[in-house]
Amino acid sequence: MTVFISYSCIIEEEWRQVKDNVVAVDLGGTHIRSALINEKGEILARAQRETLAQEGPEPVIRRIEACIRDVARGTEPVSIAAPGPLNPWKGIVHQAPNLPGWREVPLADILHRAFKVPVYLNNDANLAALGEHRFGAGQGVNDLIYLTISTGIGGGIITQGRLLLGARGLAAEVGHMILEPEGPPCGCGGRGHLESLASGPAIARRAVEEMEKGTETSITRLVKGNLSKVTARVVAQAAEAGDPLANSIFKEAGFYIGLGIANLLHILNPQLVILGGGVSKAGDLLFDPIRATAEARAIPSIKQGVKIVPSALGDDAGLMGAAAFVLEAE
Repeated sequence: MTVFISYSCIIEEEWRQVKDNVVAVDLGGTHIRSALINEKGEILARAQRETLAQEGPEPVIRRIEACIRDVARGTEPVSIAAPGPLNPWKGIVHQAPNLPGWREVPLADILHRAFKVPVYLNNDANLAALGEHRFGAGQGVNDLIYLTISTGIGGGIITQGRLLLGARGLAAEVGHMILEPEGPPCGCGGRGHLESLASGPAIARRAVEEMEKGTETSITRLVKGNLSKVTARVVAQAAEAGDPLANSIFKEAGFYIGLGIANLLHILNPQLVILGGGVSKAGDLLFDPIRATAEARAIPSIKQGVKIVPSALGDDAGLMGAAAFVLEAE
């Protein structure tokens, strides 16, 4: 696997001694999490700090450095799971929608200069796929697709046992498949993307639209009439209690995700599809319509034997993938 590694300031013997442990960092819009992880996938230490993304890149980078120091024990390599688009070979974050001011940030080089160790960088959803492949639900599976369904919808693809990066490291932006050309606007500037139809904010938006029309729903009571408090989690809570509107919204989101998965099955012919992210925790509310749609829409010979399963690693998928990215680097 070709990866970005900042020029090394430690000699080869020292590198061999520390390569069994990796400092993994998951950079999110709300929290920065770090962990010291060994080659068996055991987490030896953890730390977490608030991102406070609104303060801009420099303060956030200082907090990333602090999170690394919280768990590092020596000269372990550092591996960052970050939102993209980004360049994993040059170690540059091109843009991060949930991190204001992040444009062409050379994050890997900055951290290398701070710690004098090899630094790796890759997309958080890509690394979550790698984490599930190495340590989670995808162990032993050479061809799989991972989707994270949360504030956005991201993806990672393992093909023939290797992480698919694409020509410029930007592969697997599955959330930006166009499913409804005249559909709702997406945060990237496009319209009708899977992310704009089935992410957490999309689910909340659909609920608010119906509530503004006067549709009766228990969601109104759950948020005490404050539409700004409507979230996918609240909609899921109402659906679990039998609310018709909430159930229909989850069926709609599941339909679009299932449609996207059917497209991916036709293109990639995987053995397994893994779903993670906060919205996936709705369980059967989401998985039932996803599976039903993929089953109905995919070509029989291609869908045969493919399972759609929840993430085994949960919120740790990105951290575990960041560690695997170093441990499997060639």
